[in-house]
Amino acid sequence: MSEPQNPGLRTPREVLARYYRAMVDKSADDLADLYAVDAVHEFPFAVPGFPPRYDGREAVRAGYRAAWSGSPARVDGIRRVAAYESAEPGVIVAEHVVVGSVPPGRGSFTVPGLLVLHVHDGLITRARDYMDASGVAGARG
Repeated sequence: MSEPQNPGLRTPREVLARYYRAMVDKSADDLADLYAVDAVHEFPFAVPGFPPRYDGREAVRAGYRAAWSGSPARVDGIRRVAAYESAEPGVIVAEHVVVGSVPPGRGSFTVPGLLVLHVHDGLITRARDYMDASGVAGARG
């Protein structure tokens, strides 16, 4: 994919908002384009069948493309509980609840999580994604 245009102008809060939008849209490309080429995305509470981390933008793209295309689950919205910018420049911590559904008529799910993003020059250089493993398992069916 192409290099994101003017990422250096994005604040950590703007990156977070775009991150959430990509999740709702199930757009692996939009999500991956928020990452630096050599970024790391970690899942400290890894779910069986899901890798504990992605190394690099293209691994994020491929990993989310596979996960989202292989799941009937749909994210209907993300309720942001709170977002905190840390004393360390470029670091934002966000509490959220992902609300979604599994069509057709197979139910709904809520997955609480905590996301720590390290943003440098408008791109994510490191993400630590603490998502509720049982909620993810339920969403995957």
